[in-house]
Amino acid sequence: MRLIAAMSGGVDSAVAAALAVEAGHDVTGVHLALSQHRQQLRSGSRGCCSVEDADDARRVADELGIPFYVWDMADRFAEDVVDDFVAEYAAGRTPNPCLRCNEKIKFAAVLDRAQALGFDAVVTGHHARLVDGELRRSVDAAKDQSYVLGVLTRRQLAGALFPLGEMTKERVREIAAERGYAVATKPDSHDICFIPDGDTRGFLDRRLGAAPGPVVDAATGATVGEHQGTHGFTIGQRKGLGVTVGDQRPRYVLGIEPVSRTVTIGTADQAGVDEVLTGTPSWTGPVPELPFPAVVQLRAHGASVPCTVSAREGAAGLRIELHDQQRGVAPGQSAVLYAPDAERGDRVLGQAAVSLAGSRAVAG
Repeated sequence: MRLIAAMSGGVDSAVAAALAVEAGHDVTGVHLALSQHRQQLRSGSRGCCSVEDADDARRVADELGIPFYVWDMADRFAEDVVDDFVAEYAAGRTPNPCLRCNEKIKFAAVLDRAQALGFDAVVTGHHARLVDGELRRSVDAAKDQSYVLGVLTRRQLAGALFPLGEMTKERVREIAAERGYAVATKPDSHDICFIPDGDTRGFLDRRLGAAPGPVVDAATGATVGEHQGTHGFTIGQRKGLGVTVGDQRPRYVLGIEPVSRTVTIGTADQAGVDEVLTGTPSWTGPVPELPFPAVVQLRAHGASVPCTVSAREGAAGLRIELHDQQRGVAPGQSAVLYAPDAERGDRVLGQAAVSLAGSRAVAG
């Protein structure tokens, strides 16, 4: 097969490219220039898309003896990922930019360009498995990235290869070390790649400016403080609320209303939800017949929760009944649905963006 190897400059994509070459494929390495400020150097494990990362990717490509190119997608990334991220927070939602990047950049723009150039597929260093065309969890549960791939369609999965899904991260680093790659000990990137200092609130403050409003305690109905912008909060947040409540019990963010600029907080008892309503779903394969049992993951590193999935009344989305209450379920997050399979690895069915989360007891 003729493959594009998406090479970020990290150890995972380096080993994925190497395995593709060793499997006999005709591989061309591509580094995506996504940052509009690529002159900055990477700091520790934060950020990506720097000049340093491009150089690391090029060195591995040279050692593999494969062609290497840099594709500038900074403008597309800024529009589809960064601007979307800011707009979602401004609307009181909590987006996942890694999922959006996979959907709009790596497996849309890149795959489309690769296929237009005559390549068969894109190989990446994601920790996930494709088994008979079905997306499944990685064997390394701690590094599994199937959640952020849950937005991919059947067509996109048909044009993808994930050679690392059958091995642990420790083994990936061993393979890189055996081949003498300098990236064998390079730290994994964390946080949000376009916010290299990790200060999400500061980034949003600079983009959106101050918009003061009240912080209301749901337990008493009283205004207990003032904030400088609803974009500084997410549902389920406990730290950094900037208020003190008389009973000293921990408070969590329960609601964000950007129009009235109100942030509502409450106790742990008030924060639990067992029903999630979503927007229109996308599926990785055939559309399941509703209703059906599944497990759902509600954030990138969240637990898998047994659930029942049915059609949402009066809307095109889904109603997900959680069998166990969860906290921190925020509008804008992706609810990724899995068919549990202990033997072959949980299979990704599809995903939908959370619109609303609450308690069936309260709703009833």
